[in-house]
Amino acid sequence: MAITARLHNDHTAPYAIATALSQLPHPMTAPTSPRPVILWFRQDLRLADHRALAAAIASGAPVLPVYVLDDATPGRWAMGGASRWWLHESLAAIGRALAGRGAPLILRRGDARVEVPRLVAESGATALFASRLYEPFHAARDAEIGRKLATGNVAFRLFPGALLHEPEAIRTQSGGSYGVYMPFARACMAAPAPPAPLPAPARIPALPADRLPHSDVLAEWRLQPSAPDWSGGLRVSWQPGEAGAAARLAEFLDGALAAYDRARDLPGSAGTSRLSPHLHFGEISPGAVWHAAQAAIARSGAERAGEVFLKELLWREFSAHLLVHRPEMPEAPLRVEFARFPWADDKAALRAWQRGRTGYPIVDAGMRELWTTGWMHNRVRMIVASFLVKHLLIPWQAGEAWFWDTLVDADLASNAASWQWVAGSGADAAPYFRIFNPILQGEKFDPDGAYVRRFVPALARLPAGLVHKPWTAPPLVLAEAGLRLGRDYPAPIVEHGGARARALAAFARIGKGA
Repeated sequence: MAITARLHNDHTAPYAIATALSQLPHPMTAPTSPRPVILWFRQDLRLADHRALAAAIASGAPVLPVYVLDDATPGRWAMGGASRWWLHESLAAIGRALAGRGAPLILRRGDARVEVPRLVAESGATALFASRLYEPFHAARDAEIGRKLATGNVAFRLFPGALLHEPEAIRTQSGGSYGVYMPFARACMAAPAPPAPLPAPARIPALPADRLPHSDVLAEWRLQPSAPDWSGGLRVSWQPGEAGAAARLAEFLDGALAAYDRARDLPGSAGTSRLSPHLHFGEISPGAVWHAAQAAIARSGAERAGEVFLKELLWREFSAHLLVHRPEMPEAPLRVEFARFPWADDKAALRAWQRGRTGYPIVDAGMRELWTTGWMHNRVRMIVASFLVKHLLIPWQAGEAWFWDTLVDADLASNAASWQWVAGSGADAAPYFRIFNPILQGEKFDPDGAYVRRFVPALARLPAGLVHKPWTAPPLVLAEAGLRLGRDYPAPIVEHGGARARALAAFARIGKGA
């Protein structure tokens, strides 16, 4: 029997679920034994603008919401520590929201290829609804689950919801996929707008309590750290969940959006949206962000700033499209010549970079922000990535893996595409010979040192002209700042000029085929 999983979307008109519903099994009419449909939550932990949820409710059957913690399918790309902390908080939030609407969330842990069919069998579900995922291993898993369910005449229906445009919808004139960002962004801007967002349902029809399958207890999954608990900075910095996402968006649109084109590069100011983890976990849909931003732009007249923000959303979109068409992107360079790049195996330098002890203040501030808050300003992400792969000649995959474990917004497509962009090995990448000078980058984007002073407090009393190069400070200035180089703060682990020359020589070697 053919796989019954299919995608329902309409990019040419406001969203309508009639097409999807016309293909659903008719709901059971016997009131004494209703058979449910399962709503499988994944990276869509919200109730508003949730097309799979809307279609499940409209089916007329009871809805059984489930979440399966599957570490088997992604393998080495199972969620890192920071993402697990966020997941716990987000599942708690969506669980409360679902329970308040009459449909408790069922939790299971294990291989989804086993647990999802098991839940279908236990509940007698007639269909499985879910939002589409784009990671190659998740796509393969969904296809396998679809085949299993088809043998029992249970439909597996996938709906869009994580992207503005499905990968099949944005094509070149010849029908191919885009490998360069700007033409891709122009094609997205020219495409029909994403459908208007759907409101959250007031009530969700559910199974009687005595017919609910067994559910795990969230706390027993131990997603949060125990002793030592490193999550204090995350708790102070974030409010995971759909309400937190809505509050974050409203605060950004009412404030920082107006100056986004100028302030987004200044890590010492609150100039960015900080929506990335909410978008990754699906606590808000990109379509809802898009429409809200368009409305805010129209109200404020901030067309330039708004356009820059929307293009940042499209970089996320571009990364996902790249991953669909180039599934090797998280593991291997997209430019094949970089497979022979003479990377260094320097564990001490990698450790210094991870812990923010390179001796370059803007780099160290970024790495300490990451360690403390689970997030890093985007401009600083580029600086620290360039330092790792060019000053230290450490493979981009090592940085990608560290970000994967420590970022609350760790997203396979965005993480891989961004690291390959900096390394020069990706689609539409920055050229490798573009090597950021961390001193000049700090002076340009953190001119008064506010960002460095916050995350590297040992440097807080240095004058602005020296905070990005403390090793040049005269002894008297160091003494007045209470700073002892080599003890309170390390000397640079590499010298910029020498490291730059070494990086360019390494790049020349792959150009010669060495």
